[in-house]
Amino acid sequence: MAPLVSARVSLSALAVALTSQPAMAQTAGPPSGVPATRGAVVDDLHTRQTDPTGEIVVTAPGLERLDVLAGTSVVEGLELQRNLTGQIGNVLEDLPGVTSSSFAPGVARPVLRGFSGERVRVLFDGIGALDASNTSDDHGVSIDPLTAERIEVLRGPAVLLYGSQAIGGAVNVIDKRIPRRVPDEAIHVDALAGYATVNDEYSLGGSVDAPLGGGFVFHADGAFRDAGDLTVPGFVASKALRAELLAAASEEQAEGHLDEADELREAADQRGTLPNSFPRAWSANAGLALFRGDSTMGISAGWYDSRYGVPERPGAGHHHHHEEGEEAGDAGEQEAGVSIDLRQFRADFRGDLAIGGGFVDRLLTRVGYSDYTHTEFEGAEVGTVFDIEGLEARLEFVQTDLGALRGSFGAQYYFRDFSAVGEEAFVAPNQSEQIGFFTLQEYGNGPFEIEGAVRYEKSNVSARTLGLSRSFDAFSGALGVSLGLGSGLRAGVNGTRVARAPAGEELFASGPHIATQAFEVGNPDLTLEKAWGLEGYVRGAVGPAQVSVAVFKNWFSDFIYLDETGEEEDDLPVFAYRQGDADYFGVEGEVKLPVATFSPDARLMAEARGEYVRAKLADGTSLPRIPPLGLSGALALESGAFDVRGEVEWFAAQNRTAPFETRTDSFAFVNASIAWRPFSGRQNISVLAAVDNIFDTEGRRHVSFTKDFVPLPGRSFRLSLRTSL
Repeated sequence: MAPLVSARVSLSALAVALTSQPAMAQTAGPPSGVPATRGAVVDDLHTRQTDPTGEIVVTAPGLERLDVLAGTSVVEGLELQRNLTGQIGNVLEDLPGVTSSSFAPGVARPVLRGFSGERVRVLFDGIGALDASNTSDDHGVSIDPLTAERIEVLRGPAVLLYGSQAIGGAVNVIDKRIPRRVPDEAIHVDALAGYATVNDEYSLGGSVDAPLGGGFVFHADGAFRDAGDLTVPGFVASKALRAELLAAASEEQAEGHLDEADELREAADQRGTLPNSFPRAWSANAGLALFRGDSTMGISAGWYDSRYGVPERPGAGHHHHHEEGEEAGDAGEQEAGVSIDLRQFRADFRGDLAIGGGFVDRLLTRVGYSDYTHTEFEGAEVGTVFDIEGLEARLEFVQTDLGALRGSFGAQYYFRDFSAVGEEAFVAPNQSEQIGFFTLQEYGNGPFEIEGAVRYEKSNVSARTLGLSRSFDAFSGALGVSLGLGSGLRAGVNGTRVARAPAGEELFASGPHIATQAFEVGNPDLTLEKAWGLEGYVRGAVGPAQVSVAVFKNWFSDFIYLDETGEEEDDLPVFAYRQGDADYFGVEGEVKLPVATFSPDARLMAEARGEYVRAKLADGTSLPRIPPLGLSGALALESGAFDVRGEVEWFAAQNRTAPFETRTDSFAFVNASIAWRPFSGRQNISVLAAVDNIFDTEGRRHVSFTKDFVPLPGRSFRLSLRTSL
């Protein structure tokens, strides 16, 4: 723990130094994308920040213009309310190029362009979530979307600012636990309440902001979610799994094991409800910020507590030719089920010091500390306890615009102490420490612009109980050029070279992981994962339409992946971490077009989205868990009082599978919603009624480890109310 103690001391000193300065520097403009404004409070529900050209303004530190991102998606306001159906991954599923891990209703991590886990960074206000969600697909993200103000999906060269783990992109969740502005009223309240029929889910979230005088603003928020088991269309098991179970039942019956045969048939015939799929969570946070001129600093502390069931593979308790005593024990364990209790205490500091008058305009500081515990229960018994103590800090200098040149540079520190205790502790205790230095520069004011990013990371990963320690030096870079084609349309090309150090789980895993029902084997000899990337994009306005299309290709050397070996250990399939050359190719796009205008505040909009990813090893073998072709279309009637929306989502069958991986069938969902703003002239109160999967169609996410026994939700009626007063 010595590195963590040392880091705490140095960062505490940094924080003290910053707190003594804000009152002295008041000359520069607002921070990047986060205005510390006085006066009217921005409506947090329906107002999207834009710059004078209409481009989206992102709030990730140091990133102000969409030009440096080559494709940024922002979910907020009514769109956020409409998609609040679970965890962060669920919220973002409608965006092009985004799906979710769909491990269980309580677990849904974002998957970007077919990348997940260690290749997608989930950020809270610009720094990591500091949880175990990257460790395994059954580990939930410790960020509650119920209290989110907005969620950003970042892609392109600029994601190098957040670490080489962001090869696929980054998801940045913004809330207000450290206040971002000074309300002009005595108290400002945001609230959200909702109900969904598909799992009898009740959800409630709310926050309060209050100016205390002297430039201080206090914030408090909380959220609660409680749901039962998920209602699903048809059988719980996929066709392939049902056939396997029924064949095993026939074999048992032929051998005279009638009880086991009945159990297997019962497992194969489960339908209508996904057992042990309940999610429950609550969170509470408080923060305090000080505003002085154009500078601000603040602190926050919060608690996140979640308990969710992990559905078990039907028939998982059955092992052929068990002795009777073992059969009884296994059946009892299967009936009790596996659940996960996740708890996190988190403390954060954010500073924005206006310097001005020189090469550096602003100094942005972010520090986050997390004490995280994750307990996997087998029935009422504790199976494995994961403990993570983590610290991440960023220091970023935003340069003064020098005509055509603008940018930022800085340093980032990360430390994680990971331990797992219990019979199913499949990863040895390990420590990870990383320091990185980065810069992002943009040149050009006219139609032609060029962007470049460079990052260096020094990573150390050690497992003392194994007597193993690895050290990695990773250099990454990106270069992009873009050209304005007139009328708000811009085209560009980005090239990247990224190197990523293997994570502790990839190096040191060795044991049964009951929650994922796999025996995972790491490889301590893994080397740096390296990738060249090329992306071309066109986005902006084409007449009345808004268009965003991107084509990308990544060439990996020493690509790290978890592959099913076909072997069994402890009656579980063995998954091993391997390396090899691999290619990713993909296309994603979105078009929005006004079809008809009925009045100044009423129009009919048409939307179309599409995404495709092909990923394979150098020998042509398909990589596992790659999303299939997806297409969607929507019509939306937008008016002052009502928004009415209908959409169709279609996903192709995935027949390009890895060895031992099962295929998934195509499916289509039809969804509809209506939003009502009951008070004329006020956009900050909205009531939403929605129905998802209207025709109760069966669907399975190919990216999910559990796709063969965790189908997507059936028909669901949802009602929610959101307000900002």
